[in-house]
Amino acid sequence: MATSDIEQACINVEVAFAEPHRQHVIALTVPSGTSAREAVSMADLSILFPERGTDFFSHAPLGIYGQALREPARHTLVEGDRVEVYRPLEVDPKQARLARARGGD
Repeated sequence: MATSDIEQACINVEVAFAEPHRQHVIALTVPSGTSAREAVSMADLSILFPERGTDFFSHAPLGIYGQALREPARHTLVEGDRVEVYRPLEVDPKQARLARARGGD
């Protein structure tokens, strides 16, 4: 296989995860045809966030640039995609708005 074939067989993507006080974006070169779920596994975020554990990252909801993926294990990435790992909300947005409206900040 020629070098140009190898280069074309891979794409560059990012995998991002954020908590309130820290975030990490991992740049990866992955084989063409890699799914969003596979890219998260390749990013090995559990090393950076050991308190979350590998099970969390294996099952967390995923999105691409803010668009949630219905089937992340079947979503094939394209060059430049940024896979976002979503965490559960700590506060219900409706309750937060209600508390602000009542002056409870």
